[in-house]
Amino acid sequence: MSFFQGNQNSFILLVVLFVLLVIVGNNYPTGQGYGYGGGY
Repeated sequence: MSFFQGNQNSFILLVVLFVLLVIVGNNYPTGQGYGYGGGY
């Protein structure tokens, strides 16, 4: 099973990764996440 069988699956995977990055950024105590969720 591969996540790259089709464009739809790849798009979903990218969306999931993006959401995870935002969540991790929001959870950083110092606010220095990946730029999207962290405080400036």
